[in-house]
Amino acid sequence: MSELTDDFELAGVPDAFQRLWTPHRLAYIKGGQAQFNQGEEDCPFCLVPKRSDEESLIVHRGEHCYVVLNLFPYNPGHLLVCPYRHLPDYTDLSLEETAEFSALSQTAMTVLRRVSNPSGFNLGMNQGVTGGAGVAGHLHQHVVPRWGGDGNFLPIIAQTKAITQTLGEVREQVAQAWAEQPDRDAE
Repeated sequence: MSELTDDFELAGVPDAFQRLWTPHRLAYIKGGQAQFNQGEEDCPFCLVPKRSDEESLIVHRGEHCYVVLNLFPYNPGHLLVCPYRHLPDYTDLSLEETAEFSALSQTAMTVLRRVSNPSGFNLGMNQGVTGGAGVAGHLHQHVVPRWGGDGNFLPIIAQTKAITQTLGEVREQVAQAWAEQPDRDAE
């Protein structure tokens, strides 16, 4: 039997990531393929607006879209902008929905800057199961606040991050800041 002289001969290559135990993410992982094929009756983004804002973590309700905290955040303050209608694709939005979807994404960034002073953002939509959508049947846009030293976006998708506040605390802060936000159309 040969003696191992190089770490690269071992099973796996060590990396610089610190591993965090996050059992709450197992609910998402164990959802399996069925979670990607939801109809309106069992779609989480169709159920969310039927509950109270506090229970569902909604921070703002618009006419065509709403903004909710991600139940499995990549970073504290990770928001999702969702249309009320159950649509799978960005091109399915009406012009009115598209305008509000975009405006709410902009306001989300403004509000998060006031609440937590991030140094950057990742905005994005994963379209379809192959495109990485966790809930492929209902369009949603991620608004992820970023800070220096929190890594780049790829490790955030692939790894679990430590979250420093409860979702309820973050929802309260963001909802309050959103309510204090001046109406852009009134200016």
